[in-house]
Amino acid sequence: MLQYIIRRLLYMIPVLLGVSLVIFILFNMIGGDPTAVLLGKNANARAMADLREQLGLNKSLFLQYLDVVKSAFTFDFGRSWATKQEITYMITQGAYPSLCLTIPAFVISTVLSLIISLVVAFYRGRGIDLFVRFFCIAGMSISALTYILAFQWIFAFELGWFEISGFEYGFPDFIPYIALPAIIWIILSIGPDVRFFRTVILDEIYQDYVRTARAKGLSEVTILLKHVLRNAMIPIITYVVIQIPFLILGALLLESFFGIPGLGGITLNALNSSDFPVIKAMAILSSVVYILFSLLSDILYTFADPRVKLK
Repeated sequence: MLQYIIRRLLYMIPVLLGVSLVIFILFNMIGGDPTAVLLGKNANARAMADLREQLGLNKSLFLQYLDVVKSAFTFDFGRSWATKQEITYMITQGAYPSLCLTIPAFVISTVLSLIISLVVAFYRGRGIDLFVRFFCIAGMSISALTYILAFQWIFAFELGWFEISGFEYGFPDFIPYIALPAIIWIILSIGPDVRFFRTVILDEIYQDYVRTARAKGLSEVTILLKHVLRNAMIPIITYVVIQIPFLILGALLLESFFGIPGLGGITLNALNSSDFPVIKAMAILSSVVYILFSLLSDILYTFADPRVKLK
């Protein structure tokens, strides 16, 4: 397993080189001249030339690409063009609010979805199964923006149960600010999660080993929890672990509408202001985390199913 992990980590080198190249092409060659956006009304030939020199945009394309590659491997992303802050500092400051929102919401939604899926799989074809499937499809059919605006108006503005906007650092001060967006996250996640988990569990329920277990006299609950769930863990692990890297960027809409100063808001501001260094940093960071968690999912396979061997 150690050799496999080392080999997978070495695979990060060509992947990061490819990601750096794609980012460079998209935002540096196709995206147009960022100096015109940064200067706004003050954009003229002299001012744009001075700003290009200040930002290093007057270098050759090859040298600019080497700067992107260097930042991908050193995580030294320089300063933001828009705010002049160190990007590493911006990321560390924004990660705390984002993770305070996304981690509890993600864990609760995943555990709740798995419990619901086991229940509806146990009562498959009955009224509760049909009701949950209807609820999931109906919930997925409603726009996330609708949930955000409706919940803000009803529960935060009218009833005053939650804070409508803002964020406080430190536990438990942040809880009133992340409670409502976390509830919306859970509602938005339950539909697709339950549908996926239910399908995976039902695929296992109709396997031959389940019929053999029934023939031996095992109860349905024992079969479901001890055998079916364990054999269904590989696709479930893949589904869950691959979602974790995206938690780092936070929830763009939720952070934007609830005024949470997380990485989602930083990313949106960078896109609106053509802040290439910040966009580059977020894209590279997401790629690295995605590779690491893909490796983690492969390692978890061996614990879920001893038959899986990493080579």
